[in-house]
Amino acid sequence: MVKVKFTPYNKEIGVLEGENLLETIRKAGVFIDTPCNGSGSCGKCKVKITTGSVISEDSRHITEKEKQEGYVLACQCKVKEDIVVEIPGTASSSMHGMKIEDFSSKREHDIFERAKNQILKCGMEFKTYVRKDYLELDPPNLNDNISDFERLKRHIKNHLNCNNVFCRLPILRKIPQLLRESDFKVTITHIPRGVGKTTIIDIEKGDTTDKIYGVAVDIGTTSVAACLVDLYNGELIAKASSGNAQIKYGADVINRIMYSTKGNGLQELNHAVIQETINPLLNKMYMDSGIRKEQVVSFVTAGNTTMSHLFLGLYSNFLRMEPYIPAFVKTPFIKASELNIEVNPETFIYLIPCVASYVGGDITAGVLSSGMWNTEDNILFIDLGTNGEIVFGNKEYLMTCACSAGPAFEGGEISCGMRASGGAIEKVKIGSDYEPIISVIGNEKPLGICGSGIIDLICSMMFAGIIDRKGKIVKNLKTNRVRFDENEIGEYILVFKEQYDLDRDVSITDVDINNFIRAKAAIYSGITTLLNNLGMDFTMIDKIYIAGGIGNSLNIDNAVKIGMLPDIDQHKINYIGNSSLMGCYLTLMSEDARHKLEEIANHMTYVELSVDPLYMDQFVSACFLPHTDIEKFPTVKKLLDKSL
Repeated sequence: MVKVKFTPYNKEIGVLEGENLLETIRKAGVFIDTPCNGSGSCGKCKVKITTGSVISEDSRHITEKEKQEGYVLACQCKVKEDIVVEIPGTASSSMHGMKIEDFSSKREHDIFERAKNQILKCGMEFKTYVRKDYLELDPPNLNDNISDFERLKRHIKNHLNCNNVFCRLPILRKIPQLLRESDFKVTITHIPRGVGKTTIIDIEKGDTTDKIYGVAVDIGTTSVAACLVDLYNGELIAKASSGNAQIKYGADVINRIMYSTKGNGLQELNHAVIQETINPLLNKMYMDSGIRKEQVVSFVTAGNTTMSHLFLGLYSNFLRMEPYIPAFVKTPFIKASELNIEVNPETFIYLIPCVASYVGGDITAGVLSSGMWNTEDNILFIDLGTNGEIVFGNKEYLMTCACSAGPAFEGGEISCGMRASGGAIEKVKIGSDYEPIISVIGNEKPLGICGSGIIDLICSMMFAGIIDRKGKIVKNLKTNRVRFDENEIGEYILVFKEQYDLDRDVSITDVDINNFIRAKAAIYSGITTLLNNLGMDFTMIDKIYIAGGIGNSLNIDNAVKIGMLPDIDQHKINYIGNSSLMGCYLTLMSEDARHKLEEIANHMTYVELSVDPLYMDQFVSACFLPHTDIEKFPTVKKLLDKSL
């Protein structure tokens, strides 16, 4: 047994000699970013051995100078003796403080009102299906000596017209003492189920009918966002967000599925999303608002199909294996107590229905909130998250597909990439002198670059002549911001470490650019293939809706210039916020919306791109800036011709 100590966390753990250092870090409960789940390809688990030594494999991510200073990739080394490990700030980037869309700004407020009005215009009710009713029961006596539960049911039948009243054992256990402590004056929280039926999910002393709350949660592969809602008026009481703690097991769904098949992997992933991510967000909102968890009696959540499986702790390996079959698309009723979620334990968990293995409930929720199901216009809906999902259609039809975009839009597979949190560069401009102008989230010192910033950066580098249309950095430029390593891999320095006393320069390499070009090509080719399946082209698109975390700071013009979005009238392209969270909110507040949501899920037609021969041809053609066929981007062609 050897001892491993971690700084600056002051944690220590004993492990067997020869254990992988990354697994040791995980066992110690220290967060470290591992997008590739330990394959050695991303270089994000870089740590420094300050005392002792390890058995380490060479890696292209560790320079000779860093090697001499004691840096290693945690996933590529084994513990052989007592060591002290320093976890750099870039490796342990904060899980919290993610920049997400909320409803506080005018822009997001307008998006919120638009989605709400879509429901109201269709004649749907915008009120919760959960009810609270105050009851004053007749106390028992020798002449009226029926049981407490029968007494409660009798009153409900006589005053609320419910002949069939149900409750589970935890509620039954509360009834005897609570009735007497409250002088038989109580408030029940219940859910009507059909004519004359209801299920009691809570009982409280006195009249508490003025307080009833619900929670909406978007479980993204990279980040999780939640909001606490007053179910009477729809008011947002609190909101919170963080990175998905499952990130330490891989940045994308495939890596997480593979990890879930090993040992206790499935339990660890389930624990990470519920106990390390969702419950801390809930408790933060309770603390901010002064609300008790027992008052939260409705819970709606959505995620992609893999996230939904892992949220429920379901085996998910068949999702990645042909013919790509999910364990479910719609779940039965689940109580919060079954998943140990920090709300009233009797609360029903409503998980928004999925469509297919790679189109989940987050897209169903997004389509609901977008309103595309209620228009004659041809709408293209694009969710730019860790997975790139696309829906095309209107009130008559909806077709959908998923692109293997990977985590690049969230900063994954990029050497200095990071999620959109404090310290992330979100906007970039480069002048003719090759010098950058940057905008950083939170006005903090720049630690890395997020998806929207990468789009700006690649676009600016192309028009400044720093990269060619293949995405390769040009040699012999008169600037100290471009350098090449011994393998002729080019690198552009966005921020020199000396400027802000950083551990390393913030830069982008040829490899990073190639990874991002492949991600943007996946989106563009997915759009092209989906339209082709309908016998349509870009001219038939009336509107494009962009959803997902990257959209908040997305420069649409730059996204078109690099060939991620089609070269159409940009007035047709609109950002619609966190559409998944919005869809959860609408479902939380309206039973009519929930019925519409399930109708949407049932009527979406899924196109499997991996078996479509056109997709790969389109993908290869799109792995260029902006595209191999420049004629597909006439406005970009004109600008490039002028810059020559």
